[in-house]
Amino acid sequence: MDQPTVGILHPGSMGAAVAACAATNAAEVLWCEAGRSTASVERATRFGLTPVAGLAELMERSDIVISLCPPAFAEDLARDVAGRRFAGVYVEANAINPTRVQRIAALHEHGATVVDGGVVGSPPVGGKTSTLYLSGVAAATERVEALFAGTAVRTAVLGTEVGKASALKLAYASFQKTSRVLVALAIGMAREHGVDQELIKVASRRTDSYLAEPEYVAKTAARAWRWGPELEEAADALEVAGLPPEMLRAAASSLARWHDAKDDGELTLTAALDRLAQP
Repeated sequence: MDQPTVGILHPGSMGAAVAACAATNAAEVLWCEAGRSTASVERATRFGLTPVAGLAELMERSDIVISLCPPAFAEDLARDVAGRRFAGVYVEANAINPTRVQRIAALHEHGATVVDGGVVGSPPVGGKTSTLYLSGVAAATERVEALFAGTAVRTAVLGTEVGKASALKLAYASFQKTSRVLVALAIGMAREHGVDQELIKVASRRTDSYLAEPEYVAKTAARAWRWGPELEEAADALEVAGLPPEMLRAAASSLARWHDAKDDGELTLTAALDRLAQP
């Protein structure tokens, strides 16, 4: 198979690094410099991307287009691409929810083949790697896999249903990123009372991740009747310290959905998740 020409929309820190990896197996990687910042120009130059004057030229010359932009702009950008009758493979790799990806796929129903993508990990530079999860039509996901073969961007296909890759990306991000905010809140509260270093010592005794222990969900549900009020108390303490309490109050509200599971030692993971999904 001939090497494809690839277009990247738009080369931020992640997009430019991913595009540079694609260049390994592409004839050329294009980017549209119209209206972009000086930082974008410098980044694209550093990664060896080829500038084109406008979106129309990028669409005309590209076989595969990868969209990696701030989530708020994803649909407008997809609409612009659809309006130019792009008929290649459109990789929607932004951190957006599955419903939005499906809307984007509908925009391209009579044009491009949309592949749902979700990037997990740091930008693939300096020895770091990332994984691009894919879902969509098999022939199209195979082309994207071939594009990144042997590069620092690993690929994993989750099936043919558009939305699966985005669901995985957001599910992971919901834990990974929220947990970082929780760290800030916990240390901030402890610092207010001069016990932040002790808190870090306590936490250092545990090095694994609750996300890798789904069986703990049922135990959480069984304890929710007392954990919820505890988090409300913690939220009050955050508020006194001048820190935002909303995240802990929201967690307490989620725990309230398990109130009827009080001390249920027989509760299964499936039953706990089913209860969580019912207001």
